[in-house]
Amino acid sequence: MTRPDEIVLGVDPGSRHTGLAVVRGHEILFVDVLHTASLNDHADRISEIYDTVQAVIRRWGAASCAIETPVYGKDPLALLKLGRAQAAAMLAAINLDLPVTEYYPKAVKKSITGNGNASKEQVARMIGAVLKVDISNLPKDATDALAVAWCHSVRRPEIVRSDVARPVSRRGAKDPWAEFARQNPKRIRP
Repeated sequence: MTRPDEIVLGVDPGSRHTGLAVVRGHEILFVDVLHTASLNDHADRISEIYDTVQAVIRRWGAASCAIETPVYGKDPLALLKLGRAQAAAMLAAINLDLPVTEYYPKAVKKSITGNGNASKEQVARMIGAVLKVDISNLPKDATDALAVAWCHSVRRPEIVRSDVARPVSRRGAKDPWAEFARQNPKRIRP
């Protein structure tokens, strides 16, 4: 459970647009979208995400980081790029000794609307109402980052279960692919 005054960084990762939000309880300290689409080289985009996340952490004094976990993509390459963006943001926080917690989209939606299958629009409207902010001028990546940050700042035991959220640490972290392979032996081809 986070402290009411804890400053939380929420990240909605993307290789072209990464949402970033910093909250303290119900107070929004910072919200923005990092646009890297103008950078042609994917490695440059990843580097920019890493550097920007570290700058935001330092500027706002975040005590923890919550990040949305990509669970699907339009194609394998898109999902790979999304995973790299998530990894860059996670490493930026971990290298500054911040605890990082991953949240699946359903967990974020459930924490805000009570429904893990809510639409992005429903989540955006609810996060605007809860945080008392006009979200009409915010890009969807920014409202998604706000939702992730708020989800973490008010997380309850029923939200933080192994199937919907995972704390990530530097040492002793479980390998999610090894766990997947163990649980799904018939889906792994030799």
